[in-house]
Amino acid sequence: MINTVFFDLDGTLADTAPDLAGALNALLLEKGKQVLDFAQIRPVVSHGGNALLRLAFDITEDEPGFNQLRKRFLEIYEARLHNSTTLFDGMDNVLATLEEEQFIWGVITNKPRWLTEPLMQQLGLAHRAACIISGDSTDHSKPHPAPMQLANKATKTRPATTLYIGDAKRDIEAGKAAGMHTVVALYGYVGTDDIPEDWGADGWVNSPAEIMDWIHSFNRNS
Repeated sequence: MINTVFFDLDGTLADTAPDLAGALNALLLEKGKQVLDFAQIRPVVSHGGNALLRLAFDITEDEPGFNQLRKRFLEIYEARLHNSTTLFDGMDNVLATLEEEQFIWGVITNKPRWLTEPLMQQLGLAHRAACIISGDSTDHSKPHPAPMQLANKATKTRPATTLYIGDAKRDIEAGKAAGMHTVVALYGYVGTDDIPEDWGADGWVNSPAEIMDWIHSFNRNS
């Protein structure tokens, strides 16, 4: 039975796309370029800052100027880290129910610690999460299982009784590689070219409101 639930941060626990899109468009304006529609940016958010820069500037990590662009993008984003970011609708009820029913819950994200921790503080969740594993908490980030393994170790829980919820293929790959149950958050930043049905997850939810129903159903049938 599942007694532990870990969430991806961007696109699963919190809707960070408005602030990330705002930072990206601010950088585009700064560089004299045309801004992008939010609909273009949103599906790319879960793939991280490098992917956003590739989208906006048609530049790859090995090209000159990429690191400078990334540095400036993160500076802009840090300054507006939680201007518009909120929990997804219904997620506050999910967390309250998990706590009421004595589940352990935490966060595993590829976002670096220096951005993750202040954001979790601002959301009022830093003291509630049993663990917060960031992209630089281990030598490897998702899809490597190391962050998942660290989360289980930090909370003294077992992969076999853990559920990981994420909105990207690498989330599911990391969870499966660590021996966890996995669920796709379809309400997150799933792109039009993504095929979640092929990711091998144990299930999916269309909204946070479906998360507890999925867990209860799984535990009844275990």
